[in-house]
Amino acid sequence: MAHAAPASATSGLRSMAAGSRLSMALPLLLGIVYGFWASGIRRDAGPAIAGITTGNVLFGILTGIIVAVVTFGVHRASFRLPRELRAVTWAAWAGIAFGYLYSLTDASVLRSTVMALVVAAGVFAAMFYHYYTHE
Repeated sequence: MAHAAPASATSGLRSMAAGSRLSMALPLLLGIVYGFWASGIRRDAGPAIAGITTGNVLFGILTGIIVAVVTFGVHRASFRLPRELRAVTWAAWAGIAFGYLYSLTDASVLRSTVMALVVAAGVFAAMFYHYYTHE
């Protein structure tokens, strides 16, 4: 049985380039949103613009960069893993990221841990279902 050849040799390259840009854009967007969110939670000088400090801005930039880099790394490494470990990896990262944000709200360590585990369990269920039905 003969297989159909792609319409052009460059169509596959264009789709790979678009996927590569998307795989870099999503972690970057997530890092920006996470950095703004973390610096907004940490700001304790009130709602006025005068409440924004250099330390707060640096904290937001640092957390955003860390989240973007780790998310990009997990995304790149997850393709080599079986579906169960892939789901566990994404669940662990989501739980860690959410637990840290939740701990910035001055919640107790126990409550932050429980909330992170709940989020991780939900992400695991969703990712496992996604990988199980799409592979």
